[in-house]
Amino acid sequence: MLPVMATMPQLQLVAGADINPVTRERFQTRYPEARVYPSAAELCADSDVEAVWVSSPNRFHCEHAVQAMRHGKHVVVEKPMAISLEEADQMIDAARANDVKLVAGHTNSFELHIRAMRKVINSGRLGRLCAVHVWSYTDWMLRGRTPDELNPDEGGGIPWRQGPHQIDVVRLLGGGLLRSIRGTTGDWMRERRIAGYHSAFMEFQDGATASILHNGYGYFLTAELFPWTLERQRYDATQRAEIRRQIRAGTRDEESEKQAFRIGGAREAVRRTGTPSTAEPAAWSPADLGMVLVTCERGDIRHSKYGLYVYGDDGLSEIRLAGAWGIGMLEHRGELEELYNAVALGKPLYHNGEWGAATLEACIGMMRSAREHRDVLLDRQVEMPAGYDAELDLPDEEPVPEPTTGG
Repeated sequence: MLPVMATMPQLQLVAGADINPVTRERFQTRYPEARVYPSAAELCADSDVEAVWVSSPNRFHCEHAVQAMRHGKHVVVEKPMAISLEEADQMIDAARANDVKLVAGHTNSFELHIRAMRKVINSGRLGRLCAVHVWSYTDWMLRGRTPDELNPDEGGGIPWRQGPHQIDVVRLLGGGLLRSIRGTTGDWMRERRIAGYHSAFMEFQDGATASILHNGYGYFLTAELFPWTLERQRYDATQRAEIRRQIRAGTRDEESEKQAFRIGGAREAVRRTGTPSTAEPAAWSPADLGMVLVTCERGDIRHSKYGLYVYGDDGLSEIRLAGAWGIGMLEHRGELEELYNAVALGKPLYHNGEWGAATLEACIGMMRSAREHRDVLLDRQVEMPAGYDAELDLPDEEPVPEPTTGG
């Protein structure tokens, strides 16, 4: 989140906090004007801080968010919002009691290509929404992990770490009101006893359906279906094979590997998803979310290299979104813009605590369904207001020629 904060004139980066001294030193080197604290409590007590971004380990999301809000700070909390609905309720209550804004920052549902899909769906030109599918194959289980990330009781594993992203996207595209979820999880790597796989089938209250899948074991990657994204992956096939060997042998230096991708680390740039809009626009990448396919009564929508393909009764067209903070840009701008608009401009806050709790309910429901082998009914769902993204204007669609075949 730091690179995009530095590009937004609406924001001033005042301070950062981390218990890791190496991370604190690197943060101070990059942002010498900012203050650095060894604890969240000290940062929250800083009177110059107006808003806090909580990206601590999942088990601390509630504690750190509530601590910040009790100091009168607005909060963006990363996914999952919390590791229980009781914690989510504490966060919602703290926001109300202290009259501050709480944003559930689930990242992917804020990104332009997902919001553009929602605009096309809500336009009605393809008829009613029938189904949403989100599928992802990544190397998540092979990446350097801290102990809490390898502990399911502390929010570790694919269902906790990636389920909220996919479910939040599905909920946004479908309007928010899920009825039920049936899920399964997979724990298939003896050396990492956390779930590295999930899949789920969801029904909306209006009858639309959705499916999600994430396999993080790193054999096949969704990126292979989009060749222009392969050079942006963390590891190639040879490196992934070596990582598996090290994990099985118990020789993987998890801390060094994790630190390499953090601020100032040797491989930090690999995590960057794009460049500012003044440069050549970056092509879309499935990243960890995966590929998203939307089916309506009279057409389908999917990603193109620089935007969206829309398949309708009149043929194939493309909405090009690249550039101007479009696809391929740095993550987290959407969360920050929504917070700024709510605090400074008095605009509605859409991804609030109640929205985040509804996504959390579905995520927990998926894992409960996997244990109990049954559908789980959901009763904490909230609707995304029709006014969301009313000011987002999409480029005109351009016809795409049908591919030709020889012979």
